[in-house]
Amino acid sequence: MAVQKSKTSKMRTNSRFANYKATAPALVECPQCHELKVPHRACKKCGYYDGKLVVEQKEKKAD
Repeated sequence: MAVQKSKTSKMRTNSRFANYKATAPALVECPQCHELKVPHRACKKCGYYDGKLVVEQKEKKAD
């Protein structure tokens, strides 16, 4: 079993976790509807991916 030679200080322990940073998601413009979308995914608005319709969009009801 591995045993440490000396105690790891609180500063060293906490600084190991201090380097985590949240990043903004990468967004690209959809060539069909020009909305922002996540790359390599079908567009949520128009349903196109790589110039082809892959997801049928539902019609919204007008009440």
